[in-house]
Amino acid sequence: MKVVETPLTEAFYYILLALRKPNHGYGIIQEVLELTGGRVELGAGTLYGALQTLEKRAWIEIYSADLSSRKKKEYIITDLGREAFNKELERLKELVDNGKLMEEK
Repeated sequence: MKVVETPLTEAFYYILLALRKPNHGYGIIQEVLELTGGRVELGAGTLYGALQTLEKRAWIEIYSADLSSRKKKEYIITDLGREAFNKELERLKELVDNGKLMEEK
């Protein structure tokens, strides 16, 4: 499966960042809040819709699932997801670098 060459949404970016280690939905929400100083608060609908999309793209996968307690699932980023994240990071760095060039002129 090929990595899509489009910018990531902010939600996708932070979800992938939060899944560098196994994490479940509530943990992802909390980590994103912490990473952004409370600026980005993922709602449950946004989070679970994004998780479904990321799983379909094979950018994340289920790490473990506890079927006895409300089907709590932990997810983790895949190699393909890491590739997509790293491409987005390069794109963002380019944007910042080009912005700095404009400041120097």
